[in-house]
Amino acid sequence: MKGHGWREQDSGVEKLASIDYYIHLAQLAEKAKLDFLFRADYLYISPQMLGDSANFGSPDPTVMFAAIACATERIGLVTTVSTTFNPPYVVARQLQSLHWLSNGRAGWNIVTSIEGAENFGDSQMPSPQVRYKRAKEFTHVMQKLWGSFPHEAILIDRESGKFSDPDQVSPIDHSGEYFRVKGPLTLPAHQSGAIPLFQAGASDIGRDFASSVADAIFAAMPDLESGIELRSDLRRRAEKHGRHPSTIKVLPGLYFFLAETREEAQALFELANAHFSIERRHAALKTVLGLDLSGFELNDHVTSDMLPDTNQPVRSRTHAELLRRYIVNYQPTVAEVLARPEVVGSAHWVSVGTVDDVLNDIIQRFEAGAIDGFIALPGGSEHSMALFFEKLMPQLVELGMFRSEYTGSSLREHLGI
Repeated sequence: MKGHGWREQDSGVEKLASIDYYIHLAQLAEKAKLDFLFRADYLYISPQMLGDSANFGSPDPTVMFAAIACATERIGLVTTVSTTFNPPYVVARQLQSLHWLSNGRAGWNIVTSIEGAENFGDSQMPSPQVRYKRAKEFTHVMQKLWGSFPHEAILIDRESGKFSDPDQVSPIDHSGEYFRVKGPLTLPAHQSGAIPLFQAGASDIGRDFASSVADAIFAAMPDLESGIELRSDLRRRAEKHGRHPSTIKVLPGLYFFLAETREEAQALFELANAHFSIERRHAALKTVLGLDLSGFELNDHVTSDMLPDTNQPVRSRTHAELLRRYIVNYQPTVAEVLARPEVVGSAHWVSVGTVDDVLNDIIQRFEAGAIDGFIALPGGSEHSMALFFEKLMPQLVELGMFRSEYTGSSLREHLGI
């Protein structure tokens, strides 16, 4: 329901206000045997979220997934929690609780946040270096807390009268630069194993962190070349951290617009971006890259010497580096820059067309070594989403690229870890 799509009579926009709608979507995804559901989170409201944008803000995804867990059985539930604004003990407890409620289906998308500091005190937003340093310690504390009360400590021995083994439950006594946590956690680990970790950093510092801890990467991948480079680099970095390269799965967001014809799909795409006027795109470019092109003609070329200093503060270093690399490599026109996913979206891979068009796009990226899977982001209409579930996914199954049935019940099993 991006752009002006929510204004269509059949958009069903009113359903966004009810958890029943999200449960329905979760059940559709589970019927298609998808690995997991994912929801991002925002700890602030930007002007772009209000006005002509169909947006109810950002409900807490962990709370939403607790409700969805009760209405599903197999599909994973990947929630998003910031390491910059939360205490690790509370987050470790919340996620372990979701893991228990869902019977081993919880996942954690680790984010360092790029905005929102004003909602948590008077301090300015920490630098990327500080945020990732804090995230590293935060994640380490979380893992120690999850291990402080192992599942094996629950004995339930009726004959001896021993319900649990206190010798297996121990404090973590963590004392670091950012956190002091005694532990142990208030509930045991789930028998399915540790909660899988996800991360989306694609800047240099983000890649290094992601490759050291994550089981899967939510990659910003606007084009094939950036995808091949990112996946190769992450696998190389993982090896430097002592991990096997195949332990990291690269999953870009695939923002698709499906229809029976290419013309109909293109119309959906244009409607979704109709709210992005030229003025709005120029404003977004300034935020993303610190580059003002408003004084140039749309057919003028943008070259590397026009780029601002790399140390200039930007909203997202990941998006800035992707856009900077695109300009250096291709010297695009102003119009091409303003149409980039980094400017009008979230640097997602965009695919517009028929089911066969989008399917071929997926196959091309997979065979080129750019992806291990993808995050499905339906665009344009509910019919586009229906085509994904009813037509595209069955073809991936027929090609042997995806499962026809679940072979396990936990998120770890779905991901093969």
